[in-house]
Amino acid sequence: MLKEGMNIMILLLVFLAITQFSNADEPFDVRKHLATVTRYADSKDISANSFVSSEIPDQCTPIHLNLVARHGTRAPTKKKIRELEALDAHLEVLVRDAKEHKQSLEKIPAWLAGWRSPWKGKVTGGELIAEGEDELYHLGIRVRERFPDLFNEEYHPDVYSIKTTQVPRASASAVAFAMGLFNERGKLGPGRHRAFAVTSESRASDIILRFHDCCQSYKAFRKSQEPNVDKLKEPLLNEITHELVRQYGLNFTNQDVSSLWFLCKQEASLLNITNQACSLFSPSEVSLLEWADDLELFILKGYGDTLNYQMGVPLLEDVVQSMEQAIKAKEEGYAPGIYEKARMRFAHAETLLPFSCLIGLFLEESEFELIQREESLELPPKPPKNRNWRGSIVAPFAGNSMLILYSCHLDNSSKYFVQVLHNERPIALPGCNGSSFCLFEVFKEKIVAPHLKHDYTMLCDVIEQKQKDSALSKLSQILTWFWSPRNVGSLG
Repeated sequence: MLKEGMNIMILLLVFLAITQFSNADEPFDVRKHLATVTRYADSKDISANSFVSSEIPDQCTPIHLNLVARHGTRAPTKKKIRELEALDAHLEVLVRDAKEHKQSLEKIPAWLAGWRSPWKGKVTGGELIAEGEDELYHLGIRVRERFPDLFNEEYHPDVYSIKTTQVPRASASAVAFAMGLFNERGKLGPGRHRAFAVTSESRASDIILRFHDCCQSYKAFRKSQEPNVDKLKEPLLNEITHELVRQYGLNFTNQDVSSLWFLCKQEASLLNITNQACSLFSPSEVSLLEWADDLELFILKGYGDTLNYQMGVPLLEDVVQSMEQAIKAKEEGYAPGIYEKARMRFAHAETLLPFSCLIGLFLEESEFELIQREESLELPPKPPKNRNWRGSIVAPFAGNSMLILYSCHLDNSSKYFVQVLHNERPIALPGCNGSSFCLFEVFKEKIVAPHLKHDYTMLCDVIEQKQKDSALSKLSQILTWFWSPRNVGSLG
């Protein structure tokens, strides 16, 4: 018996050693470190049948679905296309200067010497590309397969509501999703498609999906904060720029390095090219650049300031209202086909990020208690420390949060629960004791109610000077944090 136990122990130790070795030996994949430019599949490695099992009691049936989704993979915007054209011209100058000064060109990567922006000459940008269409189309198919009881009725716009912003990449994403959702449910063409309605509000008044664009105080706050974020990132860019100049012998500026990092993200995400701009940076430099992007995201769109997410309260109210209407329909026995079973919304990172914050995703329990008291959170820790807040997971291309309302017959009574899925996977709700399956009344009381004391109009009509004063105070906090001993370190 003792010998048998020893053999089992030895086998266990060998297994653990092999597992640790394989994890350590796993190659670094830059495509999983592109912040919000990360492709959906790279973010979560989702395949057609890779659903995560969750502990939903057998006595529970889904009765309503809320979806808040970001648009799929898109082309660079016009502003970013101009930035890449400027990089194109400046790299040409740098290489020419190196030749004129008779510097050795052996250190310069061959691709860089002759690089031309793939988007050079384009006068439009920001559109949903084929890969983005594919992401949303297959998301629609998977949602229907996962919740067949919710999508078993004949289509009607009042039963399956599809809303989007008036930005073309968002509305195109909605169309691609619905084509997958209602695939083979119609009579149009060989694919048996069917027509469906996609509605949107005016850009100037859409406070549910484009609240960030309608909120004047947020615009003022963000404008005042952007220079502070640049100052925060400057030491990091200085170090990486110095290293690239040493390594490649070209007189790169911080702006060059920032643009090369942006080019890396575009090449890796849109073109699946990782051996050009991305190859300039070591894995540790990529991790730091990703962290810098995540800091910017945190400060300007996430938990960095309460205004960032409190202005999303109209969206939260809309979600809760739709669930309350579904409960009323269930309680009063409405006939199928006359009440809404799914409300699906397609928007932007600036919509999904605040919504994730409103329901407390990617927080520890203690941090959730802080935001409930409207207190500041610490910024995400610097690599190699782990952090929950990563743009590649919170809001990749086609990133989404789904809130599924369940009717459960438990203990001889009817109860309603909410399950939260983020990028199709159950995610812990700190406001619900770390469960992803939360009693609806608890969800409303613990997570939703504390935010409802804020009125959108009052939040967004705050005097600009107050925002400036707040920004100066925030800058002081950020710089104190950044230069604290725990965050000062070398690139290594």
